[in-house]
Amino acid sequence: MVTGVVRWTGREVLLFRQAMRMNGRDFAALVGVSHRMLVKWEGKGEAITPRAANQAALDTLLATAGPAVQERFAALLTEQAAAAPDPRAEQLLRRETRYTKSPIDGKLMVTVEGGIYLAGPNNQPTWVETFSIDVYPTTNADYYRFVRATGHRAPKHWPDGQCPNSIFDHPVVWVTWHDAAAYAQWAGKALPTSQQWEKAARGTKGRVYPWGDAPTAAKCNVLDSGIGHTTPVSRYQSGVSPYGVFDMCGNTWEWCATETEPGRYELKGSAFTSPFTRSAPSLFNDASGTMCDNDTGFRCVSTDVLPD
Repeated sequence: MVTGVVRWTGREVLLFRQAMRMNGRDFAALVGVSHRMLVKWEGKGEAITPRAANQAALDTLLATAGPAVQERFAALLTEQAAAAPDPRAEQLLRRETRYTKSPIDGKLMVTVEGGIYLAGPNNQPTWVETFSIDVYPTTNADYYRFVRATGHRAPKHWPDGQCPNSIFDHPVVWVTWHDAAAYAQWAGKALPTSQQWEKAARGTKGRVYPWGDAPTAAKCNVLDSGIGHTTPVSRYQSGVSPYGVFDMCGNTWEWCATETEPGRYELKGSAFTSPFTRSAPSLFNDASGTMCDNDTGFRCVSTDVLPD
């Protein structure tokens, strides 16, 4: 839930009014401004900032609005940020990128060239050989094809073992490390090492987040976003990595091949259940390979599936 806004602009005012489900005149009266002033704020969007007294009034209204309004407001903020034009992402997605399709599971992959990248919280120079990585996490639809082909057990949230249409493009969850490794083996690929995963997320120059250094929670599905469940894997174009890889922050934790101690493996990326402070790709997390939860999925890599 959102219980505070760092800086109100006309954009946040409009979304808050929509979350309150009020008409302009009633909302203006509640804030203590004229309807004409409210129209001006909403019309100018991010180009206008209400005065300090008005900001304080909006803060009070939001804090006392109740969970339902706060959740709607958070969802509206996140949806707009995810859908808004992002010049960096648009340029990245337009450029000539070395994409290919994995021959077995048909997933789109992108090449990460071999070389040094800055790894971990201390930006330690680290060499990683060339590999390809899935552009999107493994979805429920992807996993359903695997289940049908192999007879592997279905995730517990699928009714009668059938993938629900409503989440076909969401990342698969309720999978253990062993489930993820079985899928990767079937697909002729592997789970990424934590170093491969981190390089694909951060690029070579040690950026804090896939999109840069700005701590912008609206570019990913984390606890702060107030969504409370997984989202389609292609939703956050403004949060793509330097290689054009999606969901490297938020949505679901992702299993890695790196074993931290017998039976425990690294997890990367954070999830919709995680605070934004845990979302930086350089941060460490691990779990037992038998752990199975509603916020944990995976993607695959390959050193063989490379473009000609």
